[in-house]
Amino acid sequence: MGERTLAIIKPDAVERRVTGRIIRRIEDAGFTIRAMRRVQLSKREAEGFYAVHRERPFFASLTSFMSSGPAIVMVLEAPDAIRQWRTLMGATDPAKADSGTLRKEFAQSIERNATHGSDAPETAAYEIGYFFAGVDLA
Repeated sequence: MGERTLAIIKPDAVERRVTGRIIRRIEDAGFTIRAMRRVQLSKREAEGFYAVHRERPFFASLTSFMSSGPAIVMVLEAPDAIRQWRTLMGATDPAKADSGTLRKEFAQSIERNATHGSDAPETAAYEIGYFFAGVDLA
């Protein structure tokens, strides 16, 4: 068993119908998808998920965006999954993302940036539990 991380294909990417292309890149990069589902977050659920950012100036726009349409949430597994997924995603700002990263290819802006990923093991555990509580991830 490798490390696990949460990955989200955000509403902007789902709306633009690039979900399959992103999933293909995930699998091509060697990740195992342990769980996956489509969600439509309410504003309250988005606020709960992003509660760590509650005091940030972008909180309201982020939670509005994340509750604006369906998203795909996944549990990815691989050796060093958190670092590997963050590398594949690229910088939060697609203008600063490296060539070949998901955000360089699929993001529209710093906020509409196509994907989300956990940033640490503790964050991954919380985020996976937020979307997949009680789900057998074996």
